[in-house]
Amino acid sequence: MASEEGQQHPLSVYFWIWGLLFVLSFFSYMVDYMNFQGNLRWGLILLFMFLKAGFIIAIFMHMKWERPALKLAILGPPVAILVLIWLMALEGDYIEDTRLEVFGESELEVVAPHH
Repeated sequence: MASEEGQQHPLSVYFWIWGLLFVLSFFSYMVDYMNFQGNLRWGLILLFMFLKAGFIIAIFMHMKWERPALKLAILGPPVAILVLIWLMALEGDYIEDTRLEVFGESELEVVAPHH
């Protein structure tokens, strides 16, 4: 039987990514420390979160060195679910706007029955 050799990656790659994760975490904490507000704050928090998750998946979970078919099989379903969640959020805003347009801002008035 032929023995198959696994890939050996230099440890320096892991140490560089580990350092980069610390830097990205520092910037993520600085967003709170600098007291950013509104969409800028949430945009930066999400940006740093996705960057850190991407590096962890690519390097520490060895996704960078996998075949494209396996990458698609693993990463495709979560991306599809995120797209569907985004579409539901858009539809939810449309439904809310439509309800406010039809029914108005106030609650429906209760009318006493005539006897």
